[in-house]
Amino acid sequence: MPFTTPDLCDDHAGDLVVAEAIFRSFGLRSHFSGEISTIKCFEDNSLVRESVAQNGAGKVLVNDGGGSMRRALLGDMLAEKAVANGWEGVVIYGCLRDVNQINEMALGIKALGTHPMKTDKRGEGQRNIPLQFAGIGWQPGHFVYSDNNGIVVAERKLA
Repeated sequence: MPFTTPDLCDDHAGDLVVAEAIFRSFGLRSHFSGEISTIKCFEDNSLVRESVAQNGAGKVLVNDGGGSMRRALLGDMLAEKAVANGWEGVVIYGCLRDVNQINEMALGIKALGTHPMKTDKRGEGQRNIPLQFAGIGWQPGHFVYSDNNGIVVAERKLA
C-alpha cells in the first residue's frame, strides 16, 4: 500500500483537510488517490455518465449529489465504464446501487449509502467547479487520498 491516511495526517497535518466520517466504502480497491475532478448534480447522473466515459487515469471523480438519499448516482454499468477508462476512484455525496456487482470491481468508491432507484436523465449539473460537503472544499486540480481510515484532501500531490 503506497500510503495510509493516518500516515499522511502525521506527516502533512498542516497541508491536509480531513473529510467528516460520513462515507461508506465500496469496490475492491480499499485505497485510492488522484487529482480531483468535480461534478455537481442532484438526482440526475447525466454528467456522471459523461465523465466516466472519459480518460480518468490519475483522477478521482468527486460528485456532489446534494446528499440525496432518494436516488443512486452510480450503478454497475457506469462503474464498469469508470474502471475501463482508468478512474482511480469515486467519491459520492449521495448514493449508489448494484452494490454486489460494484464490490467485485477494481474501483474504490466512497458514498453515503445505497438506494435501488436510478436517477432522472435531464442533462443538468455542473462540472469542474469548487464543491463544499463533508466539512471540506473540493477543488478541481487538488488531490484526494482515501483508504479505510477516511478521506483527506491536499492542494498538491503528497504520495
